[in-house]
Amino acid sequence: MAGHSHSANIAHRKGRVDKARGALFGKLSRAIIVAARSGGGDPASNLALRYAIDKAKKSSMPKDNIERAIKKGTGDLDGEEYVELTYEGYGPGGVAVMCDALTDNRNRTAGELRKTFEVHGGNLGAAGCVAWMFERKGLFTVPSGSTSEETLFEIALEAGAEDVQFADDVYEITCPPEEYQTVSDALEEAGVETDVSELTRIPANKVEVDAETAHKLLKLLDALDENEDVQSVTANYDIPDEILEAVMAEE
Repeated sequence: MAGHSHSANIAHRKGRVDKARGALFGKLSRAIIVAARSGGGDPASNLALRYAIDKAKKSSMPKDNIERAIKKGTGDLDGEEYVELTYEGYGPGGVAVMCDALTDNRNRTAGELRKTFEVHGGNLGAAGCVAWMFERKGLFTVPSGSTSEETLFEIALEAGAEDVQFADDVYEITCPPEEYQTVSDALEEAGVETDVSELTRIPANKVEVDAETAHKLLKLLDALDENEDVQSVTANYDIPDEILEAVMAEE
């Protein structure tokens, strides 16, 4: 996993977050509730809900939990009212950081995230301070040995993908957000399994960081990920392979 890979900051923290299954399921439930509340409880006609459910299934969230979250969203069960918010700031080394959150108390969330940034050598900024550095994209990664490059190119590009690149022993497929579900369906129908399947933000440029900064930065990103209100964290860092391996070995 090299810093230049679009999926690097997803893959590094995925294992850390997945360890806290209860917290992870809580985040996934919130996404399902919000999607069902805004677009209805039928994933066939509500693509946001379908995406949230697919993500929950990939994380092995129990079917009962998924169904309960849908019912909370549609009002069949009592549920909390969540609002979608995006927080922006800078981490160590001037790395731009964006956090997507679903919260029932925006003052609490803002206070907690501001403190997290400050404790780990960063600062929470104003809305729009770093958003211009990122572009919303659909991102998929496919293990290099699972299919041929020619086959993957044909499937992905015909489904509306913009690009297919080889990086760090995986193929990375990117597409416009509106084509995400079409590309996802095409890969599934072709039997192509993905390690990462996300709507995410991809930075236009990245900041290369040294070993000391990498330690501080990854601690900040992990701490943000661990906040129950935070759905996703994206940052424009580039950590060289040898530094990243050393940092991960010390964890």
